[in-house]
This record gives sequence, structure tokens and C-alpha cells, in this order.
Amino acid sequence: MLLPTEIESICQAFLVGLTHAIREKLFGVYLYGALAFPDAGPVGDIDFHVILNAQLNNPEKSQILALHECLAHDFPPLGAELDGYYLLLEDACQVTPPSDQLRDDLKDVSWALHCAHIRAGRCIVLYGSDPLPIYPEVTWHALERALVGELEFIEQNLSRCQAYCVLNLCRLMYSYSTRNVVISKRFSAEWASAEFPEWVTLIESAKNYYDHYATRGDADLLKEMGNSFYVFACGQIEQSKYKS
Repeated sequence: MLLPTEIESICQAFLVGLTHAIREKLFGVYLYGALAFPDAGPVGDIDFHVILNAQLNNPEKSQILALHECLAHDFPPLGAELDGYYLLLEDACQVTPPSDQLRDDLKDVSWALHCAHIRAGRCIVLYGSDPLPIYPEVTWHALERALVGELEFIEQNLSRCQAYCVLNLCRLMYSYSTRNVVISKRFSAEWASAEFPEWVTLIESAKNYYDHYATRGDADLLKEMGNSFYVFACGQIEQSKYKS
């Protein structure tokens, strides 16, 4: 899959910086998320896993943090939106959510979802070998635990990022209804609009934010109806759990 020129420039600068900082410890760099979905629309961040052969030492961590600062400065605004994890290869081969090697207090709590996406081919190899032998197969039970985490994040951030929460609630409803987690927010928004036409206007307002032409009316609608949609979506999710 070809990357847009702007994003390719950021990714190549990222790779050059990583190669300089950690050299032989670099096993692979894999991009996932919106970049890997042709139907995703405008890209708001760059999701990645950097897979490591060995633990990072403090000088290497400092170089990587400096690299991220340089990318943010040199490639605004997306250069500041590299959102990912630095993982040991041995940890990445396990089903347990792996710990980040750059930030000691962080784990990839959505690991099961990321594994499912990458194993389904929603991945761009920036550096390294085929990711399929690395990323393990995951059960629905593991996926559901990750989905619960996504729902908890929405509950905690609904008032702060309404558009993201509305679109991700569409994706959660779809995933629970179909047991398919490998879909974009854009696809699930189209599905939810067809499935629940009473929410079309709200969903369109959320999409407008992602397309960068939201109006004051969109903002007001999201603020006014976001909580109601959250309650509705939770009810749909519970119904799907009961049916399964």
C-alpha cells in the first residue's frame, strides 16, 4: 500500500533516526491503524510498533525521545502524532499485552486488537520481515477484554474528544455485533448510519471533524448528543453480548 507523500517523508525520517539511534537492536517497524485502511479518510496520527531485539539503554532512550521532538518540529502537524510502542521481540510473540520499552509505565492494552489487525493484513512494513510469524493469534475473549478497555477510554474522555468517541462507539457496536474487529472507524460509521438512521446527523458531524471541515453546529451537536449516543451504544453492545 502506497503512503501519501507527506506521511512517507515522516516515516522515512523516523526510520533513519531509529536506525541511527538503536542500530542492530532494530528488528522491525510496523504501521497499523488508519494508514492501513484505504477507506479511513484523512489520517490524524501514525500508529506504529517498533520491535526490538534487545532492551533499550538510557542513551538510546534519550536519542529516541529527541528524534520524536525533531519529527514534531520538522513535519508539523503529523510529525507530532507518531503514536506507538517500542516492544521486545520476545514480548511481541506473546498474547499478553507487552510493556513499552521506552516508557516504563506503559503497556499496549489494545494489543489483541492490534494483533488481529496486523494478522488480517492491515499493516504496512516500514522495516523488517513479514509480521505474521511475530504477532500471535488472539481469541475472542482477549479481543473482548481489549474492547472493554476501549469503551472505558470513551467513558473517561467523552466530554474531551466527542468526535473520536462517537466514531469509535460505532466501531465497538459493529465489532460486538459481528465479532469482527478489523474495520476502520469510517466503515463502521457508514454501517451505524444505515443500521441506526436516527443517529445519522450526529455521526455525520463526527465525520466532519475527521474530514477537517466541522462547523460550530457540528460541535454543538456533538456536545449536546454525545452522552445520549454513548448510552445508546452501550445498550446495543449489551444486546449483542446477550445474543452471543
